[in-house]
Amino acid sequence: MRVRHRLSRLSPVKRNEQLVEVGFDLPRVSEQWPPGNRECLWAQWVTADAVRLRNVPSLAYGVAWGDLFRVHRAETGDLLAGKRLHWSGHCTIRVFVNQDGPLNGSLQRVSEMFAPLGVAGEGSPQWGLLAFDVPPEVDVVPVQRLLKDGVREDWWDYEEACVGAAWIAADEAEA
Repeated sequence: MRVRHRLSRLSPVKRNEQLVEVGFDLPRVSEQWPPGNRECLWAQWVTADAVRLRNVPSLAYGVAWGDLFRVHRAETGDLLAGKRLHWSGHCTIRVFVNQDGPLNGSLQRVSEMFAPLGVAGEGSPQWGLLAFDVPPEVDVVPVQRLLKDGVREDWWDYEEACVGAAWIAADEAEA
């Protein structure tokens, strides 16, 4: 099964871009997770065999908005991601909203909490999941504080799906 993304209002995509779907194979974590074996993300051609991602991954690890990937065609004709050629500097953080918590599982409320910090993302209501893009120009310290506060308040759990040295250094400095 493939998990496909539709372009949402949170996707930072220009109207005139010609986008293609690129598949990222997903490692099995448990019998139920992830909900498919491949996540399809939107990307823009950069060269004949390389694309730049144009949305936030909900399930793939080590992948972020704006990353540059080599791609190849499968026998089925699907376009599949290969080696990452360049990391964009963006981080991908996934927030799993507690359906029974104080925010009643509201993805919208969670998204609104992160927006003033310069963080936007895409939601998957069926999984209670928000995949956030943290651009490199964003001060990550307030983002990390909000993430930790949300765990402490039982609003959500989160995972760092793709982070860099600045994110790790800021987290260690706060510890």
